[in-house]
Amino acid sequence: MNRRNFIIKTSLSLGALSFLPNIGYSSIMSSSKGFTSKRPMISDRTYHSDAVEDLLSEVKSKIADEELGWMFENCYPNTLDTTVDFEMIDGKEDTFIITGDIDAMWLRDSTAQVWPYMPLIPKDEKIRLLIKGLINRQVKCILKDPYANAFYKDLKKESHWKSDNPNPIPGVHERKWEIDSLCYVIRLSHEYHRISGDASIFDDSWDEAMKLIVKTFRTEQLIDEPSPYRFSRTTNQMIDAPIFNGTGRPVKPVGLIASQFRPSDDATLFPFLIPSNIFAILSLNQLNDIYSNIFNEPEFAKECADFAEEVETAVRKYAILEHLDFGKIYAYEVDGFGNALFMDDANVPSLMSLAYLGAHQPEDALYKRTRQFLLSDNNPYFLKGTVAEGQGSPHTWKEKIWPMGIILRAMTSTDEQEIIHCLQMLKDSHADTGFMHEAFHKDDPADYNRAWFAWANTLFGELIIKVYQERPSVLEMVYK
Repeated sequence: MNRRNFIIKTSLSLGALSFLPNIGYSSIMSSSKGFTSKRPMISDRTYHSDAVEDLLSEVKSKIADEELGWMFENCYPNTLDTTVDFEMIDGKEDTFIITGDIDAMWLRDSTAQVWPYMPLIPKDEKIRLLIKGLINRQVKCILKDPYANAFYKDLKKESHWKSDNPNPIPGVHERKWEIDSLCYVIRLSHEYHRISGDASIFDDSWDEAMKLIVKTFRTEQLIDEPSPYRFSRTTNQMIDAPIFNGTGRPVKPVGLIASQFRPSDDATLFPFLIPSNIFAILSLNQLNDIYSNIFNEPEFAKECADFAEEVETAVRKYAILEHLDFGKIYAYEVDGFGNALFMDDANVPSLMSLAYLGAHQPEDALYKRTRQFLLSDNNPYFLKGTVAEGQGSPHTWKEKIWPMGIILRAMTSTDEQEIIHCLQMLKDSHADTGFMHEAFHKDDPADYNRAWFAWANTLFGELIIKVYQERPSVLEMVYK
């Protein structure tokens, strides 16, 4: 059955290249009260893990709500079922993971898509090899172009966006400079080594890529000279490229790293994107750990640690600002001149996701105040509709909520009733598809973007596993 056949009413994300392959599904929803799997038939799945299947069965058996259990079964293995291309290349594991309905791999999405499987590395060699192969592939991508956000499996393939200026080099799908793309590569490598103890990933190519990341971050501090980065596109979408001939708005160099794009792939308003700078602090400290303890390169390790401290000092000085109603909270973007944008974008990194990423504990006062703002009418992208409430994004215009935002709200909550509320909204808004989407209209879940968005699917699975491990009684409920 073609994926198009279970779309009720959908529109692909802005600028997306439709790529919906024919995949046979094992079954379809049999009735309004009976739910059968929407996973592809076993022969059509792109990767298999016994540990994933075991955990899926274990958790689903503890979910009292039949529909919620069905959603978990569809979503948690979706990355493995539909997006993986694994092989050995030149004697090394290589894993290419598409984002879903676009035939390209994002550094950000690919890391996030496999993240919920990481704890299973000690139980399943196939998961370990999958992650190791993805690290190897990401290194190739960075060495190809550290400013690019998305790549093709064939590193000689001509870009779909070949009319962008400058033209993407072969192998690059899109060249939107986002700090978080490089942070995710570090995050994946650091966590893989922490769990597996396997230091073989830290070869010469990995070392070269990490030093290129740090060099790129340094360049984008804009302290010594303007950035060489430019990006322009022929488009009718104002948020699809930075203004001023692709260079973005002016900033005052203060130690923060400039990012011309957000994790949503939208252009920033003010280039100092604070969630991404905080993510960079975490990543630079992880590099300090690796180069101190694995490479035994104290000078480079110290450079990373000092760099992290520079950025953290700048965040404290320029990004924690007084809000009229909430006191001192994080701004979303700043320019170093004193101008700031108070909002959030339902993605990762976001201000909401800082507790998920480990930059804050949920009970930290600064994070709590920021979170209260994010879930209030003072946040222009916190939307309330007849179906749900949640964070949206300029990427999907003014009336659509992102399931990812609802999921992150639940994952960063310490309030059981809030978590239950989020699960109810996710159940109410999947439009009978059994999958998460990029966004849905606040009053009509059948009006949604992206029928096949593996990151959101897998993140939903991660949420259910977290609830199962920490608050199992929440899954013993039957939701309305």
